[in-house]
Amino acid sequence: MKRNSKRWLLWVGLLISAVFLYLAFRKIDYPALWETLAAVKYGWLLPGLALYALGVLVRTWRWQFLLAPLKKVSIRTLFPIINIGYMGNNVFPLRMGEVLRAVVLKRREDVSISGSLATVVVERIFDAVVIVGFVLLNLGELAALPGSGVFAQLGSLATWAVVIFLAGLAVFILIAVFPKPAQNLIQGIIQKIIPEKGRDALIRIADQFLEGLMSLRSPAQAFMILFTSVLIWLLETGLYWSVNQALGLGLNFGQLMLLNGVVNLVLLIPAAPGGLGTFDAAGRTMLEAYGIAAEPALGYTLVLRIALWVPITVVGAIYFFREGLKWTMDVDQLEAQTERD
Repeated sequence: MKRNSKRWLLWVGLLISAVFLYLAFRKIDYPALWETLAAVKYGWLLPGLALYALGVLVRTWRWQFLLAPLKKVSIRTLFPIINIGYMGNNVFPLRMGEVLRAVVLKRREDVSISGSLATVVVERIFDAVVIVGFVLLNLGELAALPGSGVFAQLGSLATWAVVIFLAGLAVFILIAVFPKPAQNLIQGIIQKIIPEKGRDALIRIADQFLEGLMSLRSPAQAFMILFTSVLIWLLETGLYWSVNQALGLGLNFGQLMLLNGVVNLVLLIPAAPGGLGTFDAAGRTMLEAYGIAAEPALGYTLVLRIALWVPITVVGAIYFFREGLKWTMDVDQLEAQTERD
């Protein structure tokens, strides 16, 4: 049953990607698209790639803050693991890169996998709050875009999303501030609903997960996590700006922040690895709403996709093979590999 459900999710993701790829590439003049790509000033990508690489380093720094209650780990150790994780998200289904990251950290530093995954969940919540914040900061411009109310609805969605993510963050902060009552509550629930045979193992995993939230107990640590999250996404928007310069589209930084926020909101839709299709359709739609023709809009999105996807995937793959992990697109084999380790 478990295997069948995963296969079903994979096929649903591929179907969603196929639909969005059709939306991204429909009604395109391909000779004009080729001319757009041929005219790209690729030298402009270098500063953007440097900013993005700096953003990966800041991601590593942020993870170090999150892991501090579990174990102090050097940035030098964490940097390859971060790259492996993001590579995994780009090529493996069901965001298995997050599991890979936790597994490699376990192998390297003997940090519990459930504790590591707790820090990843906190990362994702902070990321979500920031990218939704990018949308809300530019809500007036979003509402003014043409599109039969679609963008106005997206603004409403962003408002609800930030409320939900902040609520989740508040729960985690409460758990971190009052760990003992939270631990007692969770253990009580487990003891009531889980058979005795698997109860102790699940309680141990839950305790390790709670330990992974303890960075939120310190206001200074929580502020640094928020600060680094904002910095990460500003640096990534720097790559959006660099691609904008390479194609000469003339967008301002506020518009690019909005583009970044909207694209990443759409990436919440489950699709094939790397947001195949969803990223491309969202990017083209937003740029056309800014008044950019279809071919330059799609050309921008394709160049941006390559810049975001290729470098970190290549670097992550190098570190992946150095760890002695086996390359497979099969979810069950990947899980078996992590369980052995």
